[in-house]
Amino acid sequence: MALIPVAEATDERLADYVRLRDVSLRRSLETEQGLFIAEGEKVIRRALEAGYRPRSFLLAERWLAGLADLLEQHPGVPVYVVDETLAEWVTGFHVHRGALASLHRETRHGVTEVLAGDRLVVCEDVVDHTNVGAILRSAAGLGFDGCLLAPRAADPLYRRSVKVSMGAVFSLPWARLEDWEDAVPMLGRAGFLTVALALTEDAVDLSEVVARVRAEAVSGRRPRVALLLGTEGAGLSARWVEQAEVVARIPMARGIDSLNVAAAAAVACYALGPAGTAS
Repeated sequence: MALIPVAEATDERLADYVRLRDVSLRRSLETEQGLFIAEGEKVIRRALEAGYRPRSFLLAERWLAGLADLLEQHPGVPVYVVDETLAEWVTGFHVHRGALASLHRETRHGVTEVLAGDRLVVCEDVVDHTNVGAILRSAAGLGFDGCLLAPRAADPLYRRSVKVSMGAVFSLPWARLEDWEDAVPMLGRAGFLTVALALTEDAVDLSEVVARVRAEAVSGRRPRVALLLGTEGAGLSARWVEQAEVVARIPMARGIDSLNVAAAAAVACYALGPAGTAS
């Protein structure tokens, strides 16, 4: 492995990792150079196991032994060894795990490929990277087959999304929608029951939708569900709500009207996934 000690924060070889918490800077850098950052041993392992190619590693010395097997599999990739104080200065935040990797971005899936699944989450304008990561983690863990993202939804390969998803962004197929206006009708034409999570007057209890999907499975039909999730404040657009086949809500108590979109996604993914709809 190519171990390269680095002692200066201004070393140009660390450019991939500079000021990771600056969202605007990262978006520009990652778009122009086609990279993304994985943080922590588990996430780095999952990215490499999924076939993403590393550009470099930035490691505190204490991680060299634990990641030695991975580093040996990529002998030509530089491993920048720094102390944790320098890592924090370079990245702009406390790198408590002490292990980072810069990897090449790749377009893994298209919309058509994602539509081959039977259970999808569809994020309209979910702009918070933490929420996107959490949604993908729930979808992957609770048996959904893929995720579609509207053009303005947050980037699943942004560092925070990757970290929160615990690498689920590498295992769950996802793709970016090009046509926001026709997205819901397109899902309907593909045979999906489009379920909008929204607080409208005509919204039905989520359990009613579960019963409908379960009945389809019992009758021998192939139940296909697309769960529509909206942005963090206003929720789904009126257009998507009106186009959805059914609008559902999660029943709440104690005067609370709704859950955070990531929490709501977890509840709905369990309810409408294989476990919740099994007969």
